[in-house]
Amino acid sequence: MRRKCIFWLLFSGGILLGQRFRMDDPLLREPAPINVAKVYPRKFSDYYDFFYSTFGKPGDQNRLKSSPVRAMGTNTLGEPMAGAWWEPRHYYYRMSIEDLVRGPGNSKPPSDGPWLVVAAKNEGITPGFTIEDVNKRRYFLKFDPASNPDIATAPDVLVSKFFYALGYYVPENYIVEFLPDRLEVRKGTKLRDRLGKERPMTRRDITEILLGVPKRKDGRIRAVASLLLPGSYAGPFRFWGTRKDDPNDIVPHEHRRDLRGLSLACAWLGHDDSRSINTIDFVVEENGSRFVKHFLIDFGSALGSATDKANSPRSGFEYLFEWKPAIVQFATLGLHVPEWAKARYPAIASIGRFEFEKFDPLLWRSEYPNTAFSNRLPDDEFWMAKQIAAFNDDEIQAIVRTGQYSDPAAERWLVKCLIQRRNKIVKAFFPRVLPLDRFQVKSGTVVFEDLGKPFGVGAPPDLAGSWSLFDNERGRRRGIPTSAGFQIPVELKDSPSGTYAVLDISAGSAPDPRISVFLRKDPKSIEIVGIDRTWKQPIVPPAP
Repeated sequence: MRRKCIFWLLFSGGILLGQRFRMDDPLLREPAPINVAKVYPRKFSDYYDFFYSTFGKPGDQNRLKSSPVRAMGTNTLGEPMAGAWWEPRHYYYRMSIEDLVRGPGNSKPPSDGPWLVVAAKNEGITPGFTIEDVNKRRYFLKFDPASNPDIATAPDVLVSKFFYALGYYVPENYIVEFLPDRLEVRKGTKLRDRLGKERPMTRRDITEILLGVPKRKDGRIRAVASLLLPGSYAGPFRFWGTRKDDPNDIVPHEHRRDLRGLSLACAWLGHDDSRSINTIDFVVEENGSRFVKHFLIDFGSALGSATDKANSPRSGFEYLFEWKPAIVQFATLGLHVPEWAKARYPAIASIGRFEFEKFDPLLWRSEYPNTAFSNRLPDDEFWMAKQIAAFNDDEIQAIVRTGQYSDPAAERWLVKCLIQRRNKIVKAFFPRVLPLDRFQVKSGTVVFEDLGKPFGVGAPPDLAGSWSLFDNERGRRRGIPTSAGFQIPVELKDSPSGTYAVLDISAGSAPDPRISVFLRKDPKSIEIVGIDRTWKQPIVPPAP
């Protein structure tokens, strides 16, 4: 309990102790996790998730509050810390195109030789197998529908690489092609029939499951092979609350910046199936610690795909159930034409319904309400938007190629859509705050990058800076009237080690949006230790 309290104080900025900053701030990585004991594998009903999220009020909901809760689980710079949920990658440490293409890994595809079927799925949206190769590695094997080749397998691979570059933990996914006779039933493998009765699996079962799977002219079958994640299975995580059997899970999920910001990434990639059933927790052992690690999985329903067919035209525009659209359609006898019905899609079977002209990142919806997504605030949005903006056109194209689309038109259209949707996200969310970042102290001056400038939505030209000395113990400021602009004031340069100051950056005379940059005088340098962002009020969180 003592360690848990200390951990919480680190997350909350030490407010209870009166100090805003400690000498080791900013923390870039979470403190070493507490070793977990027994973690119980759990199931989470997709139906319960839908009904509770649609008609209930799961978690702590910002949109119902006059003073929304700012994101937790961040360091003093406003960044999530590397740990069990997220790792800083492409925006923070520029990845090469080779690294982006590699993603979570591309050196362990299923080996040549027979693949032993150790489990099978013959029901649900799509059939599939669990296989074991000659190296004893296990994979989940999933297929495309006969009507839409590539529509599920390509997104499962390339979307996982985008999410990986954005910092999330994902499985290694591989496009494979094979002849059916490579699959062999391992002795003792069981299959559940349609009545729920378990029986030994046979070769005929493999043949029947593959009947609805598209085949090449030479008889080969395309599939995605997802490498089994390491560790012990612990079930999905929820987008609200915490996990009671995980002593390290102390920040409510609806208030995690990495989960709030995830909504923009899902909007960009059309991952409307972003719900608990497509997440998974594993108990892993790393660096001498045993802890719960959190993964995103199953991206076949993204980029215009519904896994087994093209996505619904309403996807991304409306929830599966919403009162207002239902009432409008009822009141107009179905004559009202919603905006989503005006979207135009190319006739590309492997893409389904994915476009950019009608895409509105401010109004994008997942299949049903997600409390973490609904709770996002402008600083959460900026955090993800800047990561999306970091992908240039060539990098987007390189990652899309890893989907190995059979139709070149599909790749071209997808690249165009992702570039245009990226631009729309930047233009929608950067203006809500001052889009300044990468703050540093160079030659006695605070310097930064205007991330919006390349997209035509940079900060106003009349940026002004005002300085104050900051009392770290009491949280009070004392203005330095003789200092303005971005040069470090003499009052801080000549002060003793451990002195703090704050630079407030604003545009013109308006108080908001504003960025407060906190600095500390150390024995040999002046370091940036904190960043606060404010925005014009009111900002209404995304509607349910």
